[in-house]
Amino acid sequence: MTFPTATISVTALQYNFKRVKQTASNSKVMSVIKADAYGHGMATVAEALKHSDAFAVARLSEAVSLRQHGVTHPIVILEGINSADDFQLAAELRLSPVIHLSSQVDLLSSITLDQSLSFNWIMVDSGMHRLGIRPDDVETAISRLKASGNMLDEFGLMSHFANSDLVGDSRNQHQLEHMLNLKHKTGLPVCLSNSAAVLAYPESHLDWVRPGLMLYGISPFGGKAGTDHDLQPAMQLTTQLISTYDLNIGEQVGYGGDWTATQQSRIGVASIGYGDGYSRHLSNCSEVVIQGQRCPVIGRISMDTICINLTDCSQAMVGDEVLLWGRSELMVEEVAEYASTIPYELVTVLSKRVNRDVIDG
Repeated sequence: MTFPTATISVTALQYNFKRVKQTASNSKVMSVIKADAYGHGMATVAEALKHSDAFAVARLSEAVSLRQHGVTHPIVILEGINSADDFQLAAELRLSPVIHLSSQVDLLSSITLDQSLSFNWIMVDSGMHRLGIRPDDVETAISRLKASGNMLDEFGLMSHFANSDLVGDSRNQHQLEHMLNLKHKTGLPVCLSNSAAVLAYPESHLDWVRPGLMLYGISPFGGKAGTDHDLQPAMQLTTQLISTYDLNIGEQVGYGGDWTATQQSRIGVASIGYGDGYSRHLSNCSEVVIQGQRCPVIGRISMDTICINLTDCSQAMVGDEVLLWGRSELMVEEVAEYASTIPYELVTVLSKRVNRDVIDG
């Protein structure tokens, strides 16, 4: 096996999808596979989750790539698009760019597409204040879009929770109320729930849910792991020990000498670094697992390697597997806490140098 390797489990992906279906049993599922399916491989995940009712990506280029891989599902482009040529391409490929700006409405009212867009979604600014049309302006926008002749009479309303990972936050209820009011006024289907809302706010499931992180077996809540929600981690990140080295008291390790041996020590060097997406913020604070035993990461993370304290793991040797995250011994949520970040970032920034090994598929 080539190292470092992100092993992607199709079985885990499908298990997590079933958990979504069990949890939001009356809702259709728009599976979010943007950012190369959160680092898991967009084409792989699309095939694994082929029972999704639709897929969502962030950008036009991601949607085009899915079509090139033979994906025929409805594909929603969450960031939308802003040029006539891009709308023409979206119509040609049966893509669904989200409308979230009045200028997009203006543009579609001024051009004629070769074929109409279908499976259309309006992004409503229900309180996040990032992308979206204000609730009071939604009905006017829909009327203008219908009048343009460029969009079939198939519309849904979409919004995004700003604080759904903060269970009990009153702002979540305010956003939900905005969308329920619009649903009552327009009679249109609503898609609001992200992973945290799927798990914590059943009243928000409505017509569609839009899970992302939980599909990959990762918890959206601080201090929790995916296994706490009966999810299975879909990615295991591993590499290999490529060297071991004995240190004397007072000898320093790595760039800047940020770690100094206070006793006779043994270190290992593993083949992974920030060039692979293993965060430099894990310097001197993370852990790895070798032969079932946790070992500290010491010194600064380099571009291609990390150093590991093997003093209490004397049996470790060159060629041993090094688990970076993804099994019960060391979950990605815990590693994210070491790096003072969120697990989304760790999995999405893995570079193309990291081999993806798909299993169970």
